[in-house]
Amino acid sequence: PSTPTMDIYLDEEHRVSKDKAMEVARELLFTKVEDVIDSAEIDFLAQGVTFYLSEQKMKERNVSIQDVAKVLSGGRRKIQVDEESRKITVILGTMDLNALQSFRKKAMNTRVKGVPNINRVSVIRKEGEWIIQTSGSNLPKVLRVPGVDPTRTTTNNIYEIAMTLGIEAARTALVKEIMNTLNEQGLEVDIRHVLLVADLMTSKGVLQQIGRHGIAGSKTSVLARAAFEITIPTLAEAAVKGEVEQLRGVTENVIVGSTIPVGTGMVELYIKSSEEK
Repeated sequence: PSTPTMDIYLDEEHRVSKDKAMEVARELLFTKVEDVIDSAEIDFLAQGVTFYLSEQKMKERNVSIQDVAKVLSGGRRKIQVDEESRKITVILGTMDLNALQSFRKKAMNTRVKGVPNINRVSVIRKEGEWIIQTSGSNLPKVLRVPGVDPTRTTTNNIYEIAMTLGIEAARTALVKEIMNTLNEQGLEVDIRHVLLVADLMTSKGVLQQIGRHGIAGSKTSVLARAAFEITIPTLAEAAVKGEVEQLRGVTENVIVGSTIPVGTGMVELYIKSSEEK
């Protein structure tokens, strides 16, 4: 989806207060080095790059100077940490401007903490408990975060649900998302129509779209595929492959003007006259 979001429910300990919920939200929010610094400057005297940390940004995201220093050192780089002035210098031992600029750019995008793709979080009260709503989605990793209730947490990314929880869960999520969309627009559609669509999209054990790259494109009938989209390329490809149209469905019989195999069109009636008896 173009706007993936998550509704993250919390366990009994963290759902009761906003402060407890914020603790989990800070652990979820994806934080890079650039999110907790004021600036990063190339230091030719130290032959490295100096990062000036922001006290306010670190407090908002519950990050310490040691957390940032550990990430910047990478376990092998030499660093100098000045906690009083919140300054970290990574010593690379080179005066090459390109190498220093390249490291600075790479370091700014280095992960400090949080779950990838969770770009924004908000804590709201819903039905008597505090939950976290996110911009961005990463279901498999969110379910492993302490404080999260994995039995109720969900996302609008159906592909993530299918990969994490299985095709049956994806079918249920499909029905829920479609019905929510219809209800928001004030459209009343019988849920059995939606159930049929969801069954069709998940019947092969993988999630398929209803389109020429999915269900419509996998039909055996040449004319039925051609009637959906890209008519000429579909007919040309079928001609090259020597495919045969059996005229067994509704669409293809309508196209050629034959009786459709539905209702009385499925029955052939024979009358025996009295003379034949």
